[in-house]
Amino acid sequence: MSTPSSPPPGAPQPPRPGIPLPGTHLPGGQARQEPADPHRIKAEVDALLAELGAAPAVTGPAENTETGADITRRARILEQAHDVLVDALATVDKI
Repeated sequence: MSTPSSPPPGAPQPPRPGIPLPGTHLPGGQARQEPADPHRIKAEVDALLAELGAAPAVTGPAENTETGADITRRARILEQAHDVLVDALATVDKI
């Protein structure tokens, strides 16, 4: 009967079965194995932030509906940028 050999002391240990890798808990995380491209990530975030533009000036209560809609739109854009960054971080090897 043979026993499995273990790596020499100080050698990197192979991942144990059942130990999750960073980002695998995210939807589609197991399918993404390539590391994030910093230039692509920066371009995506820059494009999303460019959509924000300047905040409109509020002059009176009549514009509350428009202001509320703008805040909601801006929040969605920021949430998308956040998701891009979270997805990128999920592909980075943790030390």
